Amino acid sequence: MFRSLLFSLAVLMLASPSFAQSSSKPEPLANVDGEMFKGLRYRLVGPSRGGRVTTVTGVPSQPKTFYMGVASGGLFRTTDNGATWVPITDGKVPLGSIGCVAVADSDPNVIYLGTGSDGVRSNVSTGRGMYKSTDGGSTWKSIGLYNAGQIGGVRIHPTNPDIVWVSAGGDIFKSNSERGVFKTTDGGQTWRKVLFVSDEIGAMDVELQPGNPNVVYAWMSRLERKPWTIISGSREGGFYKSTDAGEHFTKITIGLPRELIGKANLAVTAAKPDRVYALIEAKPGGGFYRSDDSGQTWAMMNSQSSLIQRPFYYTTLGADPTNADVVYAGAEGFFKSVDGGKTFSVMRTPHGDNHDIWVSPKDGQIMVQANDGGANVSIDGGRTWSTQMNQPTAEIYGVWVDNQFPYKLYGAQQDNTTLIISSQADPASTSDWRTGPGCETGPIIPHPSNPDIVYGSCKGQYGVMNLKTGQEKSYWIGAQSLYGNPGNDLIYRMQRVSPMAVSPHDGDVLYYGSQYLHRTRDKGVTWERISPDLTARPDCCQGASGEPITRDVTGEEFYSTLYAIAESPVEKGVIWTGSNDGPFHVTRNNGKTWTNVTPKDLPTGGRVQFIDASPHRKGSAYFAVYRWLLGDYQPYIYRTDDYGKTWSRLTDGKNGITADWPTMVVREDPDRAGLLYAGTEFGMFISFDNGSH
Repeated sequence: MFRSLLFSLAVLMLASPSFAQSSSKPEPLANVDGEMFKGLRYRLVGPSRGGRVTTVTGVPSQPKTFYMGVASGGLFRTTDNGATWVPITDGKVPLGSIGCVAVADSDPNVIYLGTGSDGVRSNVSTGRGMYKSTDGGSTWKSIGLYNAGQIGGVRIHPTNPDIVWVSAGGDIFKSNSERGVFKTTDGGQTWRKVLFVSDEIGAMDVELQPGNPNVVYAWMSRLERKPWTIISGSREGGFYKSTDAGEHFTKITIGLPRELIGKANLAVTAAKPDRVYALIEAKPGGGFYRSDDSGQTWAMMNSQSSLIQRPFYYTTLGADPTNADVVYAGAEGFFKSVDGGKTFSVMRTPHGDNHDIWVSPKDGQIMVQANDGGANVSIDGGRTWSTQMNQPTAEIYGVWVDNQFPYKLYGAQQDNTTLIISSQADPASTSDWRTGPGCETGPIIPHPSNPDIVYGSCKGQYGVMNLKTGQEKSYWIGAQSLYGNPGNDLIYRMQRVSPMAVSPHDGDVLYYGSQYLHRTRDKGVTWERISPDLTARPDCCQGASGEPITRDVTGEEFYSTLYAIAESPVEKGVIWTGSNDGPFHVTRNNGKTWTNVTPKDLPTGGRVQFIDASPHRKGSAYFAVYRWLLGDYQPYIYRTDDYGKTWSRLTDGKNGITADWPTMVVREDPDRAGLLYAGTEFGMFISFDNGSH
């Protein structure tokens, strides 16, 4: 399985006939004619159904213009109240993960973009600093803070667009010094770190007092991801205030939690500039707080637990600039208060899992809101919203194709359904796609010879669907819920994105991964375990996820599970596996015995994201591994030609794939031996010489 590197399903059109030629001898890269690439293009096939949006903003002087920053799809703009959305960073900003966006009030052509989504899931993509446009998004320039990780807030001086403050969470996977509040006074040419606590404490938000940019507020806390847990909170951090435009900050604690302090979001309102709202994760004392004296003293207004659900992922807050008592808060649900936070009522949005809101300072009825289904605009205070079915921003957990012509593509969309889409689909239409078996995580895989049969997965559960009848049969491999249980207590440790593979020799045979390899010969009615534990299973990392404040056990953090499975298409019974804590294994006798074949030079603990068993050679396989959840961004692609006795690392950071671009997937062309395709976190690569270049 691999998470799509694009923000929607795309197909590479191979226009040159030389690509279709079969050859047993790979062609050196130096001999490849660059002209042939002019005939290649990506074409969107859909779906036009929105995906996770981290950040939104509007332009007060342009009441129909709004921006949305997608968690893995770049920056989009609408100029017609959400009727259409247009990508404005494609091919200009070399990554898709967006954390924040702001447009200068004094010049709407000036846009600052912070990369690195601050909705910190286990599969969150890192940022690569700040970007700026001075021509309304036509061109973009990198302006530093490359190692600032997740940049969740950017604020522009109201009259001078060269003065900017950003809140940087830092590298979400390891300690680093490039975190805290940064300020520039020269439009991003240089940055100064004006608030820093430690290498572990990042800035979660930064706000300016309306009408007085000399008053700057910030919230600091620890937020870090490991493959086996989420760490949100510590005894450091909290609320900070500056009265000299962010040159110096003072920590304020009166009325605020003082023990374990986690993530928070701040909101200010021009309707009452001295008022500050805060939605705070803490233990004890988590909840919704308000200050009416510019942050000098605080009072808890509401401890409603639904407001601070999964705070590392949500903690969404927005105040109405036209009415000081109207404030919005978001988590899985979305909420509105009209009495300054004393009470909140549920507010309907087109999709759950809410991440941001912006309200026009000129009209409190005009707003744009973000959630896991996309962005939506309202001009009537949220009574009605624009559609999310016009945004090609779906996050696809994996893509498969069948053998029909025209062929179909199969994928699972984050926080939505599985999808089956025609390769000739109109991306703006829903008529060429349908829902398949399984759920948001997938995988969803077609039967190799009967396209009416499709296999699906859902967080450790399995299903098979007959597309003619539309009926799905669901089966449990191990009837135990992933939710709420620590890994130590599970009989079968199944990741939220559990690996599944169909045998290339018999379409009724499937493989499924926990810490063991499971097999069915009858489409899932019965299952057998055909391996020992194929993971490293370090004792350190088998407990319940979420510390030290909020538990969050949804299966994403189960460490020591299989994550990739592949049976050789040229040799029945040769099966390769890889786990999310490091080890490679192979069986050459259909599961009777197994050999640990982990490369000796591969550092421990990384995730085997994808395996491609060569369609041309016995004993040959390719493994794509990443270790960025451990703070190591190197690319790791390995090849063996002797059943894992020896390995060649194909990614040294100097032969084409950039040294800090983690690798997600590798495939060998089914017709031409040695022609490889590699997907990294930041782009696609091709090799004509079996990975040498």
